[in-house]
Amino acid sequence: MADAHFSAARVPAHPAARPGYGKRSAPDQHPRTNADFTHLPPREAHIAGFIDRLHDGADISVKLLASCLPYGQQAMRTALNNLQAAGHLRRGREHLVGSGSARWVTRSWFSRTARDDAWWTRFLRGDVPDDVPKPQPPTRNRAYILLAALGRTAPTLALSAKECTELGPLTETWFARGADEPAIVHALTTGLPNPVHSPAALVRSRLTAKLPPEPAPRPPLRVLECATCGDPGRPEGIEAGRCGMCRGTTRPPSRTAGPPTLTAETVHARAARIRSAMREEPSTVPPRSRVPYDPRPAGR
Repeated sequence: MADAHFSAARVPAHPAARPGYGKRSAPDQHPRTNADFTHLPPREAHIAGFIDRLHDGADISVKLLASCLPYGQQAMRTALNNLQAAGHLRRGREHLVGSGSARWVTRSWFSRTARDDAWWTRFLRGDVPDDVPKPQPPTRNRAYILLAALGRTAPTLALSAKECTELGPLTETWFARGADEPAIVHALTTGLPNPVHSPAALVRSRLTAKLPPEPAPRPPLRVLECATCGDPGRPEGIEAGRCGMCRGTTRPPSRTAGPPTLTAETVHARAARIRSAMREEPSTVPPRSRVPYDPRPAGR
């Protein structure tokens, strides 16, 4: 039913969001069929089919989608909220560490396969494998440069160009497991035998025997945003894209009593009473005595 509108989504010129933002496809989805969104109303099915065929990283903000599809921004916002309620969309934030600084980025996860709240909660906690491509391993040049420079630290470990190339993949494994150049050099050059009969064989042996373990995977740090009020919240507190307060199942937080609010009339009346009391209360400061002025210099 909605497939008649899908041709518009095949246009490759759809704008991309800023790097790190935009659409992100949820993992482990069913293969695409013409019946993926037939359970949705026509408008929501049209929009879902459009988003489904966009590339990851595409801008799927309300304003941009409204400019591409025959719906106003308010209607688009309502339709996206309905897609959240149907389990096809979640919007939230994710904490990223890398590129020299840690930061929170806005995420929009889309799934052509409808998911329930329990699945989205597991995904936000990292319990569902993420299909986002992993970073590429460090380049061979980095490993080659380290191996080629070993002879400067330990002259008995001078390697040829061919040996540096052959030992490069073993060194790259150390980088992939979090080791840096000083740690690798220390592992290769500490406690060397005397003499070293085969530098390449010794380096290969140490790269293999002292290889550090794989680091334990870190669960992603993510929060969801309520589709109604936009406030962030824990995944288990967001049901069908809405927080407990917007669903009416949670009371708003109680506010502590603060200082009383003073009106202008209260301030003026209090100031008038203070001025009246100051006029009526006799002064306790004795009057200053007046001394006649004498123009003659003192002592004359």
